[in-house]
Amino acid sequence: MRKTFADTMLEVGQIDPKLVVLVGDISHFALQPFAKSCPGRFYNIGICEPTIISMASGLAHAGMYPVAHTIAPFMVERGFEQIKMDFCYQELGGTLITVGSAFDYSGLGCSHFCYDDIALMKALPETEVIYPATPKEFNILFKETYANDKLTYFRLPANKHNVDIPDSEIQLGKGIVIKSGSDISIVAAGPQLKTVMDSLPLLNKVGIDAEVIYPHTIKPFDYDLVAKSIRKTGKYLVLEEHAQFGGIGDEVMRAVRDIRSRSAFINIPDRFIHEYGQYREHCEALGMMPENVVRIIKKMF
Repeated sequence: MRKTFADTMLEVGQIDPKLVVLVGDISHFALQPFAKSCPGRFYNIGICEPTIISMASGLAHAGMYPVAHTIAPFMVERGFEQIKMDFCYQELGGTLITVGSAFDYSGLGCSHFCYDDIALMKALPETEVIYPATPKEFNILFKETYANDKLTYFRLPANKHNVDIPDSEIQLGKGIVIKSGSDISIVAAGPQLKTVMDSLPLLNKVGIDAEVIYPHTIKPFDYDLVAKSIRKTGKYLVLEEHAQFGGIGDEVMRAVRDIRSRSAFINIPDRFIHEYGQYREHCEALGMMPENVVRIIKKMF
């Protein structure tokens, strides 16, 4: 994902002289082709995340298309006041691109974890929140949004879902029906789509036909698609690497507020994750595994 980010900056930067990239001492080696091809439009600001935001907003005010890039908790949580005041209050457009979402930096502990970035960015007026989990999704959606005069937040996960989605189906604000089904709707965001796809053979063995919905755009959210699916199935499960408050689950509940349905959620509970370890170990501890998806769904029946 990070390589595709760098390649996309080079691709767009060679075409659009208004694209400027600022980083917080990460990805600077990957972005050297951009820096050499687009002189004067690449800045490594160092570990001064609020400053990166303020500089990016100044560039936006001057008519440029800034891209600010660093690790999620440092960008969103540490720089939140600057995002709110320098971009959103001023009604400026730009792009914030983070890595290290949720617990991707699993071995570095709580200082590098970020469970609430989607909730924080959704709460700010006139923002867009995008969670692409394949390189192709990022490339398409960045080109669609970087110059649209809105503040767009991209959460780039370290892991991919590896589901092949046609280019024509990747559109801002449009969810994707990965698989049609009749018994339950599963809404899975980010790399957890892979967990859901791995659970389907196990569900088939017990006679449960699941419909799988993948929202790469969290704001604006495709309420109509989700409501249509859950109106058909009457049950839904949401799987996401985000805190239980303010994430994708909240958007699904808004979509079905007038629909009689049964629900279940797999997310990050209301506590800090103190454990260190590997990404997969965190997924196992949080129940983000195919076997747990099947266990929870079977209980709903």
